[in-house]
This record gives sequence, C-alpha cells and structure tokens, in this order.
Amino acid sequence: MGFDFAVASGSDSGPSVPELRDALDEALRGGESDWAALDRAVGAVEQAARTRPDPQLIALAEYGVAALTGDDGDRQRRHGLAGRLLAAHAIACRSGTADPTRLAKWLLRLRVEHPDPPQVRLADYLAALGETGLAAYREGAEALCAALPVVGYGEAPRYDRRRWAVLAVVDELARHTGDVDLRVRLLATDLSSGWHYLRVAGVLQEAGRVAEALEWVQRGLQVTGKGPARLRLIDVAVDECLRVGWFDRAMELRERAFRESPDLSTYLRLRGLAAEDERWPQRREDLLRPLHENAARDVRQSTALVRILMWEGEQEAAWRTAQQHGCTDDAWQALAEERAERHPGEAIAVYRDLVEHELEEDGEDDTRIADMLEQLRLLFTRTGQPDAFSRYLDGIKSRHTTDRELLDELARRGL
Repeated sequence: MGFDFAVASGSDSGPSVPELRDALDEALRGGESDWAALDRAVGAVEQAARTRPDPQLIALAEYGVAALTGDDGDRQRRHGLAGRLLAAHAIACRSGTADPTRLAKWLLRLRVEHPDPPQVRLADYLAALGETGLAAYREGAEALCAALPVVGYGEAPRYDRRRWAVLAVVDELARHTGDVDLRVRLLATDLSSGWHYLRVAGVLQEAGRVAEALEWVQRGLQVTGKGPARLRLIDVAVDECLRVGWFDRAMELRERAFRESPDLSTYLRLRGLAAEDERWPQRREDLLRPLHENAARDVRQSTALVRILMWEGEQEAAWRTAQQHGCTDDAWQALAEERAERHPGEAIAVYRDLVEHELEEDGEDDTRIADMLEQLRLLFTRTGQPDAFSRYLDGIKSRHTTDRELLDELARRGL
C-alpha cells in the first residue's frame, strides 16, 4: 500500500524525506501500471520543496529526476513527471541550502547524460549557484567543450546527442554571460567550411577585437578555395583594416581577391576602394594585363575582361575583345544590348547566334528565347528589314513544330 500523504507519520509538517523516498521508490516499482501513485509521490516532493527544503530533499529530487528520464516506457508522461521534480528541485535549491559547486556539477551531468526533457534552464538556478557555482558551471562547460573533437575543414559534421547537449550548454552560458571568448570556443568546434571561420571572425569583429578577427580571417583564407565564403572573409578583413587605418593592407587584400577570382564583382570591390588612390591607373594596368594575356585560352578571363571594359565605358575595346577571344552568352547579350542603338546590324548578328545556341540546348529557356526574338524584331524593324525578321521567325517555327511550349510562348508574345 502506498504512503498516505495526508498523514505525516506523527509529524505536523508532513512526511520526512526518508518516507518520501520510500513512497517514490514504491511508485517507481509500480511503474506505468500506477500513474496515480507516481503523481502522488511527485506531488508530495513538490509540496515539501515549497515548505521545508533542505539538502536531503534536494538529493531526493535529483534521484527522482534521474529515475524518470530515459527512453523507456511512456516517455511523455515520465518526462512530464521528471519536469515537475526538476522544478521542485530548483525551488528547493533557491532556499540557499544547496552546495553551489555540487549543484553545478549535477546540472551539467544531467544536461549531458540526459539531453532529452526535462530541459535544465540556467536562469532557474542562478540564485542558487551564485558566483561560486556559476564559476564551477562554466569551468565544467568549458572542459566539456574542449573535449569535443573539432570538425575540420571539408569534413562532414556528425552530431550525436552528447555533442548537441554540450553545445547547447555552452551556447546558453555564452548568451547569459555575453562572453565573447566562450562564444568563440563554441563556434570553433566546427570549422568544416569557410563560413564557419567567417562566423568566428564576425563575433570578434562585433566585439571590436580587430587583431583576433584578422587572425581568424587569415586562418580561413589559408584553408578555403575560391567561392563566396572566401570573398566574405576578405570583406571582413578589409573592413577591419580600414577601421584602423591600414589602407595599403586593405588594397592588398582586394587585389589578391581579384587576382584569385577575376570578375566584375571583385573588380568593383577593388575599384571602389581605389577611388582616391593616385596610383590606381598603374595598378589597374598591372591587374588587367593577365586577363589580356590569358583571354585567348580562357573564356572566363575573356568574359571578365569584357565586362570590366564595358563597366569602364570602353565599349569598343570590349567588343573587340569579345570578337577576338569570345565570351559567355550573358556577356554577349550585354554587348548586344549596348550596341543595339549605335550598331543594330552587329547586335542582330549577336542575338541570332544567342537564339540558335539556346535552341540547341537541352532544357531550353523559352522565355529567354522569346525575349531575344522581341529584341530582334525591333532591330530588324529599325534597320528597315521587317520581312527579313518574318522569314527568320518562320524558319525557327518550321524547325520546331513539335515544341508546343516554345510555340505557345511565341504566340503569347505576338510572334
């Protein structure tokens, strides 16, 4: 028979802790066949936590939480009861009778060994921990974090339950304390991509710790290849260099980024920084020389040069480069759009080549084809050749009579 919590075994203050322990053990032995007994036992501990907390009761609540957590049985009901005991435990601890260091160790052990609900909230225990307990909690959390294997660059992150639990502990603590070093330690457990280095550098940048932010940028640049993460790392480094007045170093970073990934976007980043640099004309010549030299054998560099020349207003030079060395379709289209007003005949030739190339592609873009044909209709009309456009369009339709999607799109445009 279960303990009658309405009778206090001769005590007006309620059952003693040993009696509460016996009742809880009996209810646990009954298991899920007697949820009512478990509910009564937990309720008695809750009542005692509010009225007469002491170290023995704290230990009992810890015992009950451990007994009710786990994966077996009706997890939802068991975890619900464990959550009630954990709340009672927090109330009892706030009475000032808990040993702060012991409490810190128990909370960490619970969070790491039992990562499922109930979830420990650090805020519920701050008063009980005090400075001594919080320092012990932090020391333990840092040790757990330091023991985690670092996910290296290019490795696939694998997160088991324990790793997730440790990271959650450190994350909550870092947010509570606002400690930048703790945040860095947390983020540095996963360096599997350039973006992860960028996150660390960003945290240090926000904290105004320039030298350390640049150190993490440098570490990231050493391992990352070409790509957006690398460019963002350079952006962070340039921002920090400019903040402390290191203009030449910022220029070196921008030039390095352009040499590694020569395209219009990296050029514009560099050009914006060099606006007030009297050495820019010579630097520009030195930077573009490799593109001129490599354009004949690398269409990507030829395309980059074409786009840069167009942006600089050197349209004829861009056109000659494209004619001599070629470029990608999107660069040809930009050239055609620019030349349509002054050289419609040249623009017609470009658009026709682009249309034919798109028609030959698998998964052709019907919308893009129709857009270019509309441009061609305007150009043929402007040059007094509307009949020539009609013949050209009829030829396309006759060659693609089975392509209903294309023909429907053309009909929708009135073509």
